[in-house]
Amino acid sequence: MSPPIVVFDLDGTLVDTAPDLVASLNHAVTQAGVEPVTYADLTNLVGHGARAMIERTFALRGKALSEGDLAWQMKEFVDFYHGSMPGDSVPYPGLVAALDRLQDAGLKLAVCTNKPEMLATRLLERLGLLGRFAAVAGGDTFAVRKPDAEHLLSTVANAGGIAERSVMVGDSLNDILVARNASVPSIAVPFGYSDVPIESLAPDRIIQHFDELTPHLVETLLARKRK
Repeated sequence: MSPPIVVFDLDGTLVDTAPDLVASLNHAVTQAGVEPVTYADLTNLVGHGARAMIERTFALRGKALSEGDLAWQMKEFVDFYHGSMPGDSVPYPGLVAALDRLQDAGLKLAVCTNKPEMLATRLLERLGLLGRFAAVAGGDTFAVRKPDAEHLLSTVANAGGIAERSVMVGDSLNDILVARNASVPSIAVPFGYSDVPIESLAPDRIIQHFDELTPHLVETLLARKRK
């Protein structure tokens, strides 16, 4: 039987990136005369990648954004974010121990994020986590992105697994939807950047801390799916 694959979202799930996302976004948008955002704004901005963060920030502030402006805003954001990694971004409590548990039990790990692949791999590398994952897929890795099922399914395939033996772990609507669209069980964490209570998204399981993410939990969800 194929080993289970646990696929993680990145921002707000594996790593608390809020301080650096806010700093990079404000570095870009304030150069266009846009009022800076705060952490309180972040839950309405993240989840669809850097481009969407910039577009939503301009919309939030009632500012027009042309394609030309978006292009240089993206460059400013990416250059600042890339150059400052890992900044103040840190793995969530208990994450490393959870990854150890899963890998020691023979499970495979992967990342499926709407963050650009280059930024995702750079961040994971700088945090010493990249080598743990059999595949890392960003929002620009394939022709589609979360919540399209193919983003998750292609990530699983790149990691050498199959959908029937996969679980998705995330913190927001796109993560729960991509799992549902791909017929994959979902595990949600409540400490990320969702703009609604995670319970309202009806994931298959909610864990309060990574101490609860065990091989037994993964196998339980997979067995329930087979029934």
